Amino acid sequence: MKILRVLLLGLIKLYQYGISPYTPAGCRYHPTCSQYASDALVAHGVVKGGWMALKRLGRCHPWGGHGYDPVPESPDCSQHVDCHVPNNR
Repeated sequence: MKILRVLLLGLIKLYQYGISPYTPAGCRYHPTCSQYASDALVAHGVVKGGWMALKRLGRCHPWGGHGYDPVPESPDCSQHVDCHVPNNR
């Protein structure tokens, strides 16, 4: 699963640096959907974090919500070595 997470995080970074700068800014949430997806994958893993990211993308439309919407912390996040989602959102 770690390889899949690294692959997904790489695809998100590719989007953030290779595609997003050339499209109009229209994000309704903070952090952006791509940053949310990245944070969710790191904090919750591929299955749960991926599901959270898909749900967030589903809410991102003109009639959806807006504003500050951080990734909820995992209850066991302190036990993960690679869990580095910042708490100061």
